[in-house]
Amino acid sequence: MAETIASMRRPKRGRPPRPRESDFVTGEEFEDEEEGEDHGEAADGLAPPRSKRKREASAAAAAALEDLTLIDIVKHNGRLISHAVKRLVEDYESNPKSVLFQILTMLFEVCGARHDIYASDLHEAAVDDIVFKLAELARKGLVDDNYSSKRKDLKNFKENLVTFWDSLVLECQNGPLFDDNLFTTIKDYVVAISCTPPRVYRQVASLVGLQLVTSFISVAKTLSGQRETTQRQLNAEKKKHSDGPAVESLNKRLSITHENITYLEESMRKIFSGLFMHRYRDVDPEIRMLCIKSLGIWVVSYPSLFLQDIYLKYLGWTLNDKNAGVRRTSILALQSLYDVDDNIPSLGLFTERFYSRMIQLADDIDISVAVPAIGLIKQLLRHQLLSDDDLGPLYDLLIDEPPMIRRAIGELVYDHLIAQNCKTPSVARDGDNESSEIHISRMLHILREFSDDPVLSSYVIDDIWDDMKAMKDWKCVISMLLDETPIAELTDMDGTNLVRMLRASAKKAVGERIVLATDNRKMYYNKAQKEILENSKSDITNALMKRYPQLLRKYLPDKAKISPLIDMMMLLKLEMYSLKRQEQNFKAAIDLIVDAFFKHGDKDTLRSCIKAIAFCCTKCQADLLDYAENKLKTLEDELVLKVKTAIKEVEAGDDEYSLLVNLKRLHELQLSKPVKNDGLFEDMYRILSHLKEMDNEVKSFLLINMFLEVAWCLHAIDVENPSETSIEGLSSKQRSLFEQLYYFLVVLSNYQKEGRSTTVLSSRFNALFCF
Repeated sequence: MAETIASMRRPKRGRPPRPRESDFVTGEEFEDEEEGEDHGEAADGLAPPRSKRKREASAAAAAALEDLTLIDIVKHNGRLISHAVKRLVEDYESNPKSVLFQILTMLFEVCGARHDIYASDLHEAAVDDIVFKLAELARKGLVDDNYSSKRKDLKNFKENLVTFWDSLVLECQNGPLFDDNLFTTIKDYVVAISCTPPRVYRQVASLVGLQLVTSFISVAKTLSGQRETTQRQLNAEKKKHSDGPAVESLNKRLSITHENITYLEESMRKIFSGLFMHRYRDVDPEIRMLCIKSLGIWVVSYPSLFLQDIYLKYLGWTLNDKNAGVRRTSILALQSLYDVDDNIPSLGLFTERFYSRMIQLADDIDISVAVPAIGLIKQLLRHQLLSDDDLGPLYDLLIDEPPMIRRAIGELVYDHLIAQNCKTPSVARDGDNESSEIHISRMLHILREFSDDPVLSSYVIDDIWDDMKAMKDWKCVISMLLDETPIAELTDMDGTNLVRMLRASAKKAVGERIVLATDNRKMYYNKAQKEILENSKSDITNALMKRYPQLLRKYLPDKAKISPLIDMMMLLKLEMYSLKRQEQNFKAAIDLIVDAFFKHGDKDTLRSCIKAIAFCCTKCQADLLDYAENKLKTLEDELVLKVKTAIKEVEAGDDEYSLLVNLKRLHELQLSKPVKNDGLFEDMYRILSHLKEMDNEVKSFLLINMFLEVAWCLHAIDVENPSETSIEGLSSKQRSLFEQLYYFLVVLSNYQKEGRSTTVLSSRFNALFCF
């Protein structure tokens, strides 16, 4: 039957420190009050009001401590661990065998073994014989798995177990730790149990053994500090006296301290070779993770012993572990290692051996591994342990699907390629502009690789946006677009990328997505976030207000740049034009957008123009609203006139290009609003009926525009009280449309029979019925 703490006699104790009031009531308070009574009456009248209640609670706590075994304390009473450990250490001087028995009994019980091992068994039998008995108990099913239990009362079991062994080592550092008996026996049992088949035994023994090394390191570091202090004192004393009692005492103290450090380091090596070297490849991934996590802590906290390739290689080997959690743990351990600059000179061979695997992990199948791996690569770059040639495969991850990986790569790209040379000699007018222009120039160099695909460019911008403040320097971007003191002259490709970057960055700043989310969830913002977004919109408006017409005027002929610039109108706070008395700049911008609508015929530009003008018609106020609405009405009238004129020209035998372009403009306009016209539908029907040999693209746009007009007529009918005139007009237009559609289908069928390409016709036909 196991001995309890109550069975141990204690020598007289000194007064311990007063515990925190928030702590669980412990035996210390009982001791405090006991000694207070010895000095009793001297303190009368000075005791706090709650002293009586404290005495009662302390007495109850002391009684509870006396009745508990070590396993009960570890399982359920973690706050009593430090007091129980102190008693064990105090009693060890008078009865070491009894204390050793209690500690080993607790070790067996935390493993879950329902054993009947007595003190005499431990003293007489070999370690292997006792461990064999424990393994037999597991084979018979006489084991309780406390380690993996989900029971609520065991939720702090692991934490308490670690605390117990750490407290025991620290409490023994001035005596039993170095007596070559207590911890030597404990180490033997822990290592032996860690090699047994039952998983719960290996889990508990691994946790205990690894924590012992961690605690040994804490003591060794303390002793190292004492050794340095003693050495300094000895050197100073020798300058005064070459020998003497002080020098002899310091030499003796230095020798003992050095011997103790050597003893601890040898103990660490034994646990490493006996436990770690077997358990780091255990079948249980949790044990493997525990080993690697502990090794990472050891290397960082005690590099004088563990910062060697014979230990570091295990961190490198586990980068190939089949379990994602183990790979991630190894990466995190390496991150903490490379984070210390003093460690870098000793990591040269290790890095050279394993850097290629670190790079491969950036594209790991598990995101929880890939993201920290990218962070590790960033550390290697910071210490110049990788070359640019090694990073080629990483840049492809900028357009990878998982956002977390893209963000991590974006951070790496920003740190390594954009912000690396911020100390360039000053060439700009002020430091802020210089830094922003330099960063933007480097960003444009990256975007050249993705210039052919605006979507990929958006991915890259989205990845780097959070880290790159220069993207939010609106005045700098606008100045570069207007060629105002640029660092280097922009090429046409750079100009296009810079305009795209301006639009994408502004969208991000006001809370819009520039890359489609995989979940398509709507974005919600709290009050503080909305205020930040509004402030960003104000900043963008202030920067663009006066220069927006200049940008539109400069890039009006360039269809690749004008569309993103026109989109900027929908990101502005239009009311600020009135507040800042900039109405003329607003009107100039609207005029230029209308000019762009009639100057270009591509879908993106036309759609941007219509959206921008429609936005102004809904968000402006007072005179600016009237101006925007009048401009839209003028645009509509002018467009209808152009379409009618083009129809007449085609009927007269002229080229069809003007008709095609204006039909595209009419199509984009009708997608947003009904177009009022006199006889335009009839004109389109007439030319379709009479000119059967027109270009197929022209025919398709004529049909689509006719369909849109029919749809708007249907939308305008009052469902509850429809007028006879509107019904007759709708029916007439529907008949005309269906007649032309029938002919359209016949032509399509004939083309297919003849084996001719029907791609254009089919796409227009599908587009027609998508509305």
